[in-house]
Amino acid sequence: MKISLERDALLGQLQTVSRVASTRSAIQALAGVQFDATGGSCELRATDMDVGLRVPLSAEIVREGTLVLPARLLLDVVRSLPAPTVSIELRAAEQDAEVVSGNATFNIRTLRSEDFPPFPERDPESALSIPADAFVSTAQKVAGSASRDETRPVLTGILVSASERELRMVATDSYRLSVKETQLEAPLLSSFEVNVPARALQELARVATHVDDDQLEISVRQNQILFVLGGVTLSSRLIDGQFPNYRQLLPESFEHELRISSAELTDVVRRISLLALKNAPLRLSFAQGELTVSAQTPDVGEARESLPVAFTGEPLEIGFNPEFLRAGLEAIDEGDVLLKLISPLRPGLIEAADESRFQYLIMPIRLNV
Repeated sequence: MKISLERDALLGQLQTVSRVASTRSAIQALAGVQFDATGGSCELRATDMDVGLRVPLSAEIVREGTLVLPARLLLDVVRSLPAPTVSIELRAAEQDAEVVSGNATFNIRTLRSEDFPPFPERDPESALSIPADAFVSTAQKVAGSASRDETRPVLTGILVSASERELRMVATDSYRLSVKETQLEAPLLSSFEVNVPARALQELARVATHVDDDQLEISVRQNQILFVLGGVTLSSRLIDGQFPNYRQLLPESFEHELRISSAELTDVVRRISLLALKNAPLRLSFAQGELTVSAQTPDVGEARESLPVAFTGEPLEIGFNPEFLRAGLEAIDEGDVLLKLISPLRPGLIEAADESRFQYLIMPIRLNV
């Protein structure tokens, strides 16, 4: 294999795919990126067996073939190349690739191509098309609530449901729950419900920022999902296991429902959270017509700030994890939030007051009086 191309074009695509290359697999090839220059086109590929990425590479193909090179090393080399063009040639006898740019020459040992797994191919007949902005923005609303605990893999995913004109995504780490529903302008030709690793959807969001295409093609298979956007293909395994019945977690009624400016409450929570250190909770104290947000960390200090709210009835004080509360509020970009509460020991619900159909359930922290 031998190709010639622009250094900046290679660097840009290499930065994209190298993020999914494995850093801890026993299979060396998974730490690499594969150049596939066959069939008259060239692309870069990387995978860690869970998430895979294929991106097109604009190159002059001098000789067709494939090779696999260490992702991190190659990225550092390409960043340092002195000339605007670069050629990459496989030297099979030496088991390396010669990378030449200007007066600089690098000979990099190749990784075993036979150990690099094949990529699933797209099936246009089974694919459905969804507006990319709607899909990505919905995923970004809920992704932060997915668990990072690999011992509970089912919670590391986002439950993605699509049917008719509705797209719904749900994520939970058992301490908080995010639900976002998005109405689609055109009805979908088919429906699906799958648990997709949150990491895969976050990677898709990164890809979307660099791709100029407004339609996302999705193919769901037995244990995989494929996303195609502007020539980039992202594949991901699906997570097995029963996702929690999130509808049962949402209380049917609340004692208090307060409408508050999202920006105002978020700013207060951000400020007071500065003094909520070492796992200290953020306290929300409700009294007639007033909410006081406070935090206290022993040997550090304390802070409090009040703002007017339409609260009536017996005083109520409830504690939340500062980071979790802030994340729920920041997910509502503008307008007002609805804060729904039952008691100090029951979960609270944050909703967008408009028609954006976003819900964020958060478990309280028991407060020491």
